[in-house]
Amino acid sequence: MKFAVGYQYRNTGELFSEMLADYQSHLSEVYFSYPGFASGRPDHGAASANAAEQLEYELSRIRQMNIKLDLLLNGNCYGAWAISDRFYREIAQLLERLSFVDLLPEIVTTTSPFVAQCIRQLDQAIEIRASVNMRIDSLTALDYLLEKFDSFYLRRDLQRDLDTVKRFADWSKGHNKKLCLLVNSGCLRNCPYQTFHDNLVAHDAELREVRNRQDFMPHLCWERYHSGSNLEDFLRSSWIRPEDIKHYAPYCHTMKLATRQHSNPRMILGAYCSERFDGNVLDLTEPCYAQAFAPRILDNRSLDDVELPGLCGSNCTHCGRCQEILQKAVKSCE
Repeated sequence: MKFAVGYQYRNTGELFSEMLADYQSHLSEVYFSYPGFASGRPDHGAASANAAEQLEYELSRIRQMNIKLDLLLNGNCYGAWAISDRFYREIAQLLERLSFVDLLPEIVTTTSPFVAQCIRQLDQAIEIRASVNMRIDSLTALDYLLEKFDSFYLRRDLQRDLDTVKRFADWSKGHNKKLCLLVNSGCLRNCPYQTFHDNLVAHDAELREVRNRQDFMPHLCWERYHSGSNLEDFLRSSWIRPEDIKHYAPYCHTMKLATRQHSNPRMILGAYCSERFDGNVLDLTEPCYAQAFAPRILDNRSLDDVELPGLCGSNCTHCGRCQEILQKAVKSCE
């Protein structure tokens, strides 16, 4: 199995590209956003004056490792310019810039059908990938997108059910498309805040310029976890254990590791590339929730031979099974 890993600006310690060199044989892609373009995550590191210079330097080193580049234009909102001539020109200028420095991406991942059309018109050799934020959860949706995208991320809420993954994989092979999965998302299963939150992220730079209400929590996950409660919600989420990666190998083209904002991306790479993790599962996801539940941990070794909640997690009847799993797997580090 090959992984896609998210680029992270590093202000101290080793460069991100230096870290990747240790896992080169396991990596097929590095995905990145470019300063000034909204993506699916706020990227505070990109605000520095030399952000573009640092990014291009590291991407050059990454390309020398024969790792493909995946440009993220997957913001959930591009405002009044979302389908404009101006936005088209900005995309064209960005591709021209990346081509000039020999960093033209092999892949562009987007949530915007407008961006997909622009990329197709500008460079037909670039693979166009439907972002996980499009929440593709039916073959009918894929039929609609057949001519617009070359690969896609399955809605993460479905991926714990291998029969469902196989059905989407069969469709992909039959239509010469590629199926991708996001492995370690910490987002709540079927989160009703997702559209609201994704729109906030797309406007992150603007939000930081205004005074926002401090009595409102825009992240439903942190609202539910802030007191160390609702660990069942985490267990029901969509993350996949490193030990379970092998079950997806026959079906999945690329498995995406969320590392753009994680405090320890090396730990994530080490766990998934070795397909083993001896630690706290709460540390593996992005966002990382270990602090919210401390001193309790969710011991990964205690989940060996445990069937994690599958599709039942989307229609939970609170049958008590999750609580039984947690009674076995939750430990205290006090």
